[in-house]
Amino acid sequence: MSGAVLNTVNIRLNAQTIAFLLGHSASEVVMVDQEFFTLAEEALKIVADKSKGNFKPPILIVIADESCDPKGLQYALSRGAIEYEKFLETGDPEYAWQPPKDEWQSITLGYTSGTTASPKGVVLHHRGAYVMALSCALNWGMTEGATYLWTLPMFHCNGWCYTWTLAAMCGTSICLRQVSAKGVYQAIAKHGVTHFCAAPVVLNTIVNAKKEDTVLPLPHVVHVMTAGAAPPPSVLFEMSRLGFRVAHTYGLSETSGPSTICAWKPEWDSLPPEEQARLNARQGVKYIGLEGLDVVNTQDMKPVPADGKTVGEIVFRGNAVMKGYLKNPKANEEAFANGWFHSGDLAVKHPDNYIEIKDRSKDIIISGGENISSVEVENILYFHPAILEVSVVARPDERWGESPCAFVTLKPDVDQSDQQRLAEEIMKFSRAKMPAYWVPKSVVFGPLPKTATGKIQKHILRTKAKEMGPLKKSRL
Repeated sequence: MSGAVLNTVNIRLNAQTIAFLLGHSASEVVMVDQEFFTLAEEALKIVADKSKGNFKPPILIVIADESCDPKGLQYALSRGAIEYEKFLETGDPEYAWQPPKDEWQSITLGYTSGTTASPKGVVLHHRGAYVMALSCALNWGMTEGATYLWTLPMFHCNGWCYTWTLAAMCGTSICLRQVSAKGVYQAIAKHGVTHFCAAPVVLNTIVNAKKEDTVLPLPHVVHVMTAGAAPPPSVLFEMSRLGFRVAHTYGLSETSGPSTICAWKPEWDSLPPEEQARLNARQGVKYIGLEGLDVVNTQDMKPVPADGKTVGEIVFRGNAVMKGYLKNPKANEEAFANGWFHSGDLAVKHPDNYIEIKDRSKDIIISGGENISSVEVENILYFHPAILEVSVVARPDERWGESPCAFVTLKPDVDQSDQQRLAEEIMKFSRAKMPAYWVPKSVVFGPLPKTATGKIQKHILRTKAKEMGPLKKSRL
C-alpha cells in the first residue's frame, strides 16, 4: 500500500553483510524484531562509518514479542526506535491507497544466498508475485483455511511466495522462533498443521529425530513441500514412510522461488516405495504460472532430446522471472543471454518430459575426462546407515585430474573412534553401488558448512579439498 519495495533480510547473516545489503539497497525504513535489534544497530553503524558523514539514518521500527526478554525492547526504545504498534497508530485509517499503476513495478528485493562471492539483489515485480502466489495454491492443491507452519524462513525468497498465498487462501500462519524436529511435531499435534515447506536439510532432521521428540503416527496427513537443494531419495522415502506427503519442487530466487514441481502420477501409486522416491526426486514440470521451461544445449540453445541422458542447462522464461539484479548490468547480461534466464543448473529431460538436475555447472567433477555428477554420488551415499549428511566435491588428483572427495557428517549414535575404518567402509559401500570412477577416493568427517538458509556451502568444501593437495599417483 505504501508503494515501497520489501527487502527481507536474512537474520543469520553477520553485521558486515547486512550493512552491505542495507547500503546497496539504500534502505529508508528498517523494521526489526527485538531479538535482532543489536544486529541491525551494528549493521547501521557500519553503514554510517563507511558513508563518511553522508549517512541519513533510516526510520527504525522495533517489533515487540512477549516471548522475548523485555530488556531487548527497552534497549531498542532507548536507542530511538519506534515500537511497531505505536508506529501503526500514526497512520491514517482513511488513507485512499492506490495499487501500482504498472504491474511491472518492483515489489521485493532479495539477495540470493547463492554460493557466488558477491550477493546479487533479485528484483521481483507485482505481476510475478500475484501469478506465483496463485500458482502455489493450485500446484499444491492447497484449500481455503490451510494451517501452515513457517519452517521455511520468510527471508528465503519471500517464503517461496506463501506469505501471499496464505493471504489469498485465508490460511493460518504458525511461526517458530527456532526450527527443530520437536517443534515441527508439536505444532502438527497442537495446532493441526496441514502444510509446511522446508529444505531437504530440515527433512533430514525430521526423519532422524529422537523417538521422544516425535508425535507418531501423525494425527492427520501433513503436506510438505521441499526445494532449495536436490533431496536425496532416501530422505523422501523415510518422510513418506512416516506419513508425510512430500511435493518436490525446484526454482531459484530469480524465478520467484519454486517454479517447477514433480507432479505425482497416479500410476506411481502401485510402484515400490523406493522407486516412488526415486521418481519423486526429479525436478519435474513447470508451474502453472511459468510460461517457459526447457533444458538446452548451451552452445546453440537447442532443446536437448528427452532421453534421460543428454545433459543441458535449465532455462526459464515468463512472468515468474525477475526483472533483474539490482545495479548489476553485467550479471543481467549473462543471466538473460539469448532471451532466456539461465539457471546454471545442469539437467536431463526424461521421456515423460520431467527434468532432473544432475548438478550445478560448477559442481561437476571431471575425472579422467569423464563427467561425474556430485548429486548422484551424494544420493547413493545417503543410503549408508551411518551417514547423516554428505557433500561431494572435486579434489585434485595426480592421475585423474580430479576425483570425488566426500565430506561426511555421521549420525550422532555412530561410534566415531575409528574414522579410518569408517572411511574404508563407506568406500566399500560405494564400490558395490556405483561405477568405479564415481567412488570417493577421500572421505573427510565433520560438520558441513552451511549458508544462512541451510544450503551446504560447496565452495568452502572445494577450497578445503584443494588445500588437502592432490591425491598422489600410486607408486605400485
